[in-house]
Amino acid sequence: MTSAGPPVDGARRPHVVLGVSGGIAAYKACELLRRFTESGHDVTVVPTAAALEFVGAPTWAALSGRPVATDVWTQVHEVPHVRIGQSADLVVVAPATADVMARAAHGLADDLLTNTLLTARCPVVLAPAMHTEMWEHPATRDNVTTLRSRGVLVIEPAEGRLTGADTGKGRLPEPGEIFEVCTGLLGRGDVPEPLDLAGMRVVVSAGGTREYLDPVRFLGNRSSGLQGLALARAAVARGAEVTVVAANVSLPDPAGTKVVRVESTAELREAVLQAAAGADAVVMAAAPADFRPRSVSSAKIKKSDDGSAAAIELDQNPDILAELSRHRPTPGTVVVGFAAETGDDAGSVMDHARAKLARKGCDLLVVNDVSDGQVFGSPDNEAVVLGADGSTTPVPRGSKTALAHVVWDLVRARAGGDGPRSETS
Repeated sequence: MTSAGPPVDGARRPHVVLGVSGGIAAYKACELLRRFTESGHDVTVVPTAAALEFVGAPTWAALSGRPVATDVWTQVHEVPHVRIGQSADLVVVAPATADVMARAAHGLADDLLTNTLLTARCPVVLAPAMHTEMWEHPATRDNVTTLRSRGVLVIEPAEGRLTGADTGKGRLPEPGEIFEVCTGLLGRGDVPEPLDLAGMRVVVSAGGTREYLDPVRFLGNRSSGLQGLALARAAVARGAEVTVVAANVSLPDPAGTKVVRVESTAELREAVLQAAAGADAVVMAAAPADFRPRSVSSAKIKKSDDGSAAAIELDQNPDILAELSRHRPTPGTVVVGFAAETGDDAGSVMDHARAKLARKGCDLLVVNDVSDGQVFGSPDNEAVVLGADGSTTPVPRGSKTALAHVVWDLVRARAGGDGPRSETS
């Protein structure tokens, strides 16, 4: 699929077509629409007839500031069934029902939305929402496979409360997370193959583990999980199948990912090793606690009356990154580590980082200088990516999403077997 992408000269705002199909989650598309308009996108809403039973055309017109196209006969002299798709920089359908995906997969064009999907030559994103049984039905799975093979980004639905009392997979991801996927894809408008990770299975760990001393206190670290989730979102926007192992992360789940929640380093190890089986890449962005208490008190540890210090014996936790690198679950899996380093009398940040790369045995090591602590909880990051082949890729300060794309560029080069790109040795 070729991509027109948003203009780079600022001459016009990116044009997004928001398709809305007839599911109860149609009301959530109002929030998605608001995010697009407030961030400077020009949005045309194309609801199906069924969607208008849930949310009326006046609502879409008021929120978008544009007339709402509802059928192929309105403004017919402007040929809307062709023009809307042709002029779009991105088409997103949220929610996308099983019916709409079936019609799109089979090339049917019996309403304005399916006509738009046929004429669009820009990236197309479908955010499914339906009951679990419908999502898991072989017909739906075949349609999803067909659409993905044509370059359509079909986001995996979330798990949670569905219509009525039902719970399961099929819930529409949160609008804010769908927005992140869409803007991530729009931002790659100048890339010849925006979905260049399609067909790849990747695992990303995020956050920081905790090792409890007693029911109240724990040993932990300052990792927020922001960089790990940025990596996950970027991978989804590039078409990968993504599993996130989240250690004590309180942020929203990235749309289109499977999230496994853990707390301790032992739980992180077990979850990562299980998820890594069959994965093309594992990116260990989480910060595991290096040590755990030798014993955990079943009651809160009390202060001593005389003010004497409490002695806490520590055991070293297993080195998950080194274990993954030595015993790869699948031959050829690309393993990426993160190193939060500070310099000291024994060496500089890069001295310690190069020693760690050799010790861990991973393919890539993303090195952060955390001497001032500004990386933690910040939306920005600056890093140097070291390669086991001796390559060095500096990444200047920018968004954590920008760093994530650099990491995936390097992973893809290695997974594809065509060597490092855009690097200096």
